[in-house]
Amino acid sequence: MTYRGPEVAAIVGAGVVGRSWIRVYARAGFLTRVHDPDAGQLARAIGWAVRSAEEDVRLGFLTREEARAEESRILPCETLGDAVAGAGYVQESGPEAIATKRAIYRELDRAASDDVILASSTSANDMSVISEGVAGAHRCIVAHPVNPPHVIPVVEVLPGEKTDPRVVAATLDLLRRVGMLPVEMNRFVPGFLLNRMQAAVVREAISLVGSGVASPEAVEMVMRDGLGLRWALMGPFGTGHSNSDGGVGRYYRDYGDAFSGLWGDLDTEPDFGDEVIDGIAAATRAAYGDGSVPALSAWRDRMIRRILRLKREDPPPG
Repeated sequence: MTYRGPEVAAIVGAGVVGRSWIRVYARAGFLTRVHDPDAGQLARAIGWAVRSAEEDVRLGFLTREEARAEESRILPCETLGDAVAGAGYVQESGPEAIATKRAIYRELDRAASDDVILASSTSANDMSVISEGVAGAHRCIVAHPVNPPHVIPVVEVLPGEKTDPRVVAATLDLLRRVGMLPVEMNRFVPGFLLNRMQAAVVREAISLVGSGVASPEAVEMVMRDGLGLRWALMGPFGTGHSNSDGGVGRYYRDYGDAFSGLWGDLDTEPDFGDEVIDGIAAATRAAYGDGSVPALSAWRDRMIRRILRLKREDPPPG
């Protein structure tokens, strides 16, 4: 089964993640209907999407004509029913509270046509739990993006226990068509893939600082100017593969004991109290500037897109 619905997507929930999804679908040529129960939030999200596209023109990622066409496809909707009318796919990005998610999905199931896919941006919840008691649980699925999805293409896709396999296939197909890189998971695990790996790295970073092994500046530099440079190009297995003339199998056999020893020495419960957090916060403000979070986020997004462009122009062998 492939996605054959009309070229209409509904974005339900227009916060930081939802507003970025607006750009993904409008940029890909979809009429993009957007709803948020907070009218002020809805207006801010639409304004952000328009300004974001204009900034892409300035940076050379879009032409003026492409940005105008993208803006013309964005339609704010006062009601949920208006948003899902005629849509073939719904991307829900509401609050993470499970009770709220369940309420949203009951409402979506009533409002959307029976053949519409209902996808959630949830970063923590199992679709089997979200869709419990929902008559249309067979068409409900997790499509968890990396924030912001209009910049970073990976989306973690995870069905619930009752999700129709055809819905999984159609979701993967649609996400690829709008320029995303969907990653299908085999089963639910808290945090999915990205957040679990991120949590493991952050845990050790916190431990190294809290235990006095190194300063926040040192930990940041090791990741930013060392490990992160490799990880921007390859994952942990590709990194191991390229670190040995014999490939990843030889690498892990040669260094397996070293890894096992390190794993046994890792701190599973680092000090994450106020003193540690305040120290990290002060060092981070000193490194990146106090009050510069929006500017830093914008720089991050620009650099990610430039890195992605370089990787497309010079792809890995094989």
